[in-house]
Amino acid sequence: MFGEFSSKFAEASAAAPHLADPVVLSSDTGTHPTPVADATCDIYAYPHNETSTGVALTPVRPGGDGLVVVDATSAAGGLMWDPANVDVYYFAPQKCFAGDGGLWIAACSPRAVERIREIKATKRWQPASLDLSIALDNSVANQTYNTPALATLIMLDEQVQWMNTNGGLQWAANRSAESARTLYSWAESRAFATPFVANPAQRSNVVGTIDIDGVDANQISAILRANGVVDTDSYRKLGRNQLRIGMFPAIDPADVAALTGCIDVVVEHLSS
Repeated sequence: MFGEFSSKFAEASAAAPHLADPVVLSSDTGTHPTPVADATCDIYAYPHNETSTGVALTPVRPGGDGLVVVDATSAAGGLMWDPANVDVYYFAPQKCFAGDGGLWIAACSPRAVERIREIKATKRWQPASLDLSIALDNSVANQTYNTPALATLIMLDEQVQWMNTNGGLQWAANRSAESARTLYSWAESRAFATPFVANPAQRSNVVGTIDIDGVDANQISAILRANGVVDTDSYRKLGRNQLRIGMFPAIDPADVAALTGCIDVVVEHLSS
């Protein structure tokens, strides 16, 4: 547990009356814990990228028989991963795929498919919204359980084609990595800015969090927004004087560089 979204998964698991208490690994905000094997766990669940803090955890398989289930909401399409290390990699199109939310997508291993079938066979009641066998059966039949918005599918299709035409996931990940190098090197070179994630190996290439010193970060965001530069606010519950910058593949790395220049100008005026 190392941010808002991983903590929500842990809280939901702990609250479920039909599940045993989860084993929770946590670390200080701005870091991530190291997944470790535990014979009592049948599932290891964590995010690939913590959107709230800008920490990325490359999916690994701790060992044992537990399935590895990864929330890739803000990582899929922008960060590299090895499918051999993951059993369920799930996400929606609103981040790296530059589309709308509301559509759940999951890549499942054969072991995960088997687990879905096993749970269904127990006849244990579960609401349709949580019954993965419904999603699985409809996927195999090349159909959906409910009618999705066509605009969501069209945008997703366009983005996937754009990524694949240019070289696939590696190309998309490299594009985000270029933006990340620009953002973090800029922050490290400024007296008023510091990357929130101290360990470079744990910094996200798709969501960058930058602590601001001596100037109100909310004021910076407000001035940027008034001038047409939007979505630089920090995560509301983190409570830090911070900017949070999206670096998804659809964002031109040159725009990230231009943004750093805009921030420099705003800070200069606020400090004078």
